[in-house]
Amino acid sequence: MKQFNNPSREEWSKLCQRPIQDFTQIDQLVDDVFIHVKEEGDAALMRYTEEFDNVRLEKITLDISKVDKHALPLNESLKQAIQVAYNNIYLFHENQRMDESVVSALSDLKCWRETRAIQSVGLYVPGGTAPLFSSLLMLGIPARIAGCEEIVICTPPDESGNVHPAILFVARLLDIDNIYLLGGAQAVAAMSIGTESVPRVDKIFGPGNLFVTRAKLLAFSNGTAIDMPAGPSEVLVIADKYADPEFVAADLLSQAEHGVDSQVVLLSDSIELIDNVQKHIEIQLENLDRKRIAIKALENSRAILLDGIDSCLKFSNVYAPEHLILNIENAETYSSQIINAGSVFIGAYSCESAGDYLSGTNHTLPTDAFARAYSGVSLDSFVKKISFQKIDPSALIELGPHIENMARAEGLDAHKQAVSIRLKKLINGKA
Repeated sequence: MKQFNNPSREEWSKLCQRPIQDFTQIDQLVDDVFIHVKEEGDAALMRYTEEFDNVRLEKITLDISKVDKHALPLNESLKQAIQVAYNNIYLFHENQRMDESVVSALSDLKCWRETRAIQSVGLYVPGGTAPLFSSLLMLGIPARIAGCEEIVICTPPDESGNVHPAILFVARLLDIDNIYLLGGAQAVAAMSIGTESVPRVDKIFGPGNLFVTRAKLLAFSNGTAIDMPAGPSEVLVIADKYADPEFVAADLLSQAEHGVDSQVVLLSDSIELIDNVQKHIEIQLENLDRKRIAIKALENSRAILLDGIDSCLKFSNVYAPEHLILNIENAETYSSQIINAGSVFIGAYSCESAGDYLSGTNHTLPTDAFARAYSGVSLDSFVKKISFQKIDPSALIELGPHIENMARAEGLDAHKQAVSIRLKKLINGKA
């Protein structure tokens, strides 16, 4: 990790910048994928799966309706862990249901909102370097709670054309019948456009590599909603002199192993803590299966010494991290100072891994400073709110003249007329 000692406030914005990437070639490839999927449908999907994933598919759809989740080749301890995660995530998202009351500014004027599920949603589940069955839990559970009529899952097959049994296990827990054996940009294109086999969806969710991310943005520009703009995963850890450097190093590495473009940031008011963390990173790296990936990610990562925890929190709000870990004394007392973050982990034992898997909160979060304006995926992500109003004659008589005045001031005569005609009939007793 690169180290910076007491940078000036003027330097903060530069230190908060994520690595700049040139998407020209990726975007051209993604454009081509969308064009061919639109023109050729399933044939293009099968060709791209062979070209990009080295898998020749006989069919795109995997029917798992008859799969016995208990017979899948998973050890019982993993099945139990997934069930614990399911229960915790379900509880957290079920609690997000909200009923709104009817508002009446006047006795004869009623306004309210009602919730409706998004009818068709597409869930992208990465299955390349790591089969992220946890992402299916995070997306599928709120989709089920919301009541989405159609839930489409796309996940890339392995070299044998199969899906990881943990993903199948979660799909059966969610009572989903079909999985589409698709990854990368072609999976997003299929869900955005629709083919002979893959239905077009109203909204696409899920993490993925740069091809998936850029494909989601293209899908959005073509009229398909997406969960949020997303980039490489990131964590920012604030640690003081009381923090265990071994814990901090482990948290930083757990993020760095996601991918070579992951972002890892350490903020502290203790130079000794930073030095000790750097030493423990070197020690722990030796035992990681994904050591090379983590080392590459750490090349673009930073350890920054600041003049106090308040300064660390201010820097964090500028950075707006996806994950924020507060490994500091009396961590809870600082929660009100956090303005921009996707998800916050308070205290020495609140590791990001818990949120990634089973504490209950959603791990699909805004990256690349989008936490300044976006929330993570929640039950709200799978529904929309429809507003209703009912205006009785007496309310229109009272409010009508105000509406007319406002419409007149904006030069919208037809708006004014829609009220005036009604008022005239009401006043003349002809309504």
